[in-house]
Amino acid sequence: MTDSEARRAGTAGPEASEAPEASEVATPGPVAPGPVASGAAPALTPQVLEIASGYAFPGPALDLGALLWDGRCLPDAQIRIPLGMLNRHGLVAGATGTGKTKTLQLVAEQLSAQGVPVFLADVKGDVSGISAPGQVNDKVRARASEVRQEWTPAGFPCEFYALGGMGHGIPVRATVTSFGPVLLSKVLRLNQTQEQSLGLIFHYADQKGLELVDLKDLRAVVTFLTSDEGRSELKGIGGLSTATAGVILRSLTAFEAQGMSPFFGEPEFDTNELLKVAADGRGTVSILELPAVQDKPQLFSTFLMWLLADLFHDLPEVGDLDKPKLVFFFDEAHLLFDDASRAFLDSITQTVRLIRSKGVGIFFVTQTPKDVPADVLAQLGNRVQHALRAFTPDDQKALKATVKTFPDSPYDLEEVLTALGTGEAVVTVLSEKGAPTPVAATRLRAPESLMGPVDPAVLDRAVEQSPLHARYALAVDRESAYEKLRAADADADAAREAGAKPGKGAGGGRARKAEEEDPSVVQQVMGSGVFKSLARSLGTQIGREITRSVFGTARRRR
Repeated sequence: MTDSEARRAGTAGPEASEAPEASEVATPGPVAPGPVASGAAPALTPQVLEIASGYAFPGPALDLGALLWDGRCLPDAQIRIPLGMLNRHGLVAGATGTGKTKTLQLVAEQLSAQGVPVFLADVKGDVSGISAPGQVNDKVRARASEVRQEWTPAGFPCEFYALGGMGHGIPVRATVTSFGPVLLSKVLRLNQTQEQSLGLIFHYADQKGLELVDLKDLRAVVTFLTSDEGRSELKGIGGLSTATAGVILRSLTAFEAQGMSPFFGEPEFDTNELLKVAADGRGTVSILELPAVQDKPQLFSTFLMWLLADLFHDLPEVGDLDKPKLVFFFDEAHLLFDDASRAFLDSITQTVRLIRSKGVGIFFVTQTPKDVPADVLAQLGNRVQHALRAFTPDDQKALKATVKTFPDSPYDLEEVLTALGTGEAVVTVLSEKGAPTPVAATRLRAPESLMGPVDPAVLDRAVEQSPLHARYALAVDRESAYEKLRAADADADAAREAGAKPGKGAGGGRARKAEEEDPSVVQQVMGSGVFKSLARSLGTQIGREITRSVFGTARRRR
């Protein structure tokens, strides 16, 4: 019998347990770390058996750990998540230092082992160890013994990325066009009116074939549309006020001054890279290294939303699968929702709701459930809640609010959640039938990979040896809106010079009259060879007419 089969047998019910049936019922109380009872395993009470039976899934599952009950760890009662339910999304929450990162590592390892690609945002820079085998020590041995885990050191196939190449990893870039006006407005902290104006600017650029590859392209288009020559271009659809354009330009300037330019450009990252499986059949773990941008939380949280929105835009509908195509862990999730507009939150809710049918699971990682809007929280079927602190009145309110988000339970969750130790959590997931499982306080397993970062030199070597390095490492600055508008300006200047003929008297009057009858600068520009070429290329150069998602993101057809 395999270890997995043995664990399933241990949770199948009273007849499968090696321990005799218990006649007495233990009173649930606060769960605190405690030693494993020596000798025979403790008898499983009817309440424990009821909880354990809720996790005895017949199909493939991820093993989280062993049930905690009345201060004891019960290895016969294993707590698991059905693999097919990982696309129903989830929440990993808990105070700082309670073990959230190790939980992500534990889940990511098992997903990879079962052929599911994983995306992890590494905000603190300590998840890279998943690529290297773990190191055995007394703590690991003790934890494995407590939860009946056959611990074997193992590393997993990884790709390392960095936003714009800032830090260790393959550069991840997006063009301004594909990032779209909605997400960019959040990064630039624009209000609703300014966001709408930015949307008009993108609409104009889309229609005219002006590709917004980097920030200087956007700046060039905004400048043109507020110039004497370009001001009339948007009159028919609302126009762009000089004041609003000024705000957008100042925000762009401040954004660039913070070193944000490298995130926008080409080659643009193809999010299909996140769906790859290694040659040995294990899912690739894609780790986005974020320590270099920790002081720019709005940027990295919004950039993660771009990755997710881009996947949503491109992936086909597949319904429920035996295992997800990708599981996406969204660390520091509260940053995404801070100061978000109602429209932005609606877009997130819609994406989370619909991407499930495309085979993608999303886990939001944050401190308390209240960090996530109720409409989004309602979509998260799997919950791993680590310990919470209740030192202040606000902490106590957050604790009570967290308890209310769980199903009815025999535990006193207010006491349990404040007594959990590091590497322990309260769990409820969706069964293979889609029903919530009983609430289970759990002592979690130990990750089998390195619980800490790998050496930077080792990480750099892995990045350089990746086949993706040659594709994305070197930035490219090709002809786009900035260059095209400059060329059009040059054509317009040449046209004006050619039409201006000096003269005196009647001849001078005729020259002035001819000059007055000349087409406007905008007409000259739009009639120039450059813009005629742009018009002809709309069907080929930018991938036919641009369509945008609920986030305003756009991608060329692949």
